[in-house]
Amino acid sequence: MTAIAPEAVNLRTTPASAQRIWRVVRLNLVNKGTTIWVPAMIMGFIWLVNYLIWWIIWAATPVAERPHAMDGTQWSGGGSYIFVYMLVVGIQVISMTFPFALGYSVTRRDFWLGSALTFVMLSAGYSIGFTVLSFIEQWTNGWGLGGHLFTSVYFGDGGFWERLFIVFVAMTFFFFIGATSGTLFMRWRVNGLLIAGALLALVIVGAVALITFTQSWPAIGDWFTRMGPTGVVAWLLLPTAIAALAGYFVLRRSTPKS
Repeated sequence: MTAIAPEAVNLRTTPASAQRIWRVVRLNLVNKGTTIWVPAMIMGFIWLVNYLIWWIIWAATPVAERPHAMDGTQWSGGGSYIFVYMLVVGIQVISMTFPFALGYSVTRRDFWLGSALTFVMLSAGYSIGFTVLSFIEQWTNGWGLGGHLFTSVYFGDGGFWERLFIVFVAMTFFFFIGATSGTLFMRWRVNGLLIAGALLALVIVGAVALITFTQSWPAIGDWFTRMGPTGVVAWLLLPTAIAALAGYFVLRRSTPKS
């Protein structure tokens, strides 16, 4: 995120907490290039690259085999970029905007609530755009080539609200994971991230071992099938809430360091 001019946003405290929180939102959105235009442009470039790849596959495949060949594009991971970028934005909010906000006497509570509101607003806006593009892609038969970017299997094949829910929840998850990672670094620097990463790795390995020794992989596969994309993504609300609470309590004792 680029440098923010002190006069860009007036962050001095006011009697109304809602006003202080909204000023944090404005602060986080001052550099619209970072939060809005850059990710949109890069997503457009990813679409262009995918379109060229689809065209190559379409042109190089016999007519009778084209539908089968293009079905493979439904597993495309190109659309995942936007979620990774939201994680980066969450980290930047803590590492770059938080120290600036403290200089204007913004409380840690107001900063976290304002940042959380920013994450929800950005997730809503990007989710609407992503969902609309998924229907355009569907109505045009994959942009005329049968490709899949916004309609990959991970985003479901339901109606507008189902797709919107999937993308929105996924985005808020990455926002708060990024922000919480930023607070860990702010509080304990690299050691905090290393310890948190090690603990997470141990939990994952332990879960894999438990599932393997109990021969539960078929049951796990059946669960994913029954739940579908919407049900699976809905479970992300739990770690998102945990990350939001953990980030807040860690931030309360965090101090920016050079």
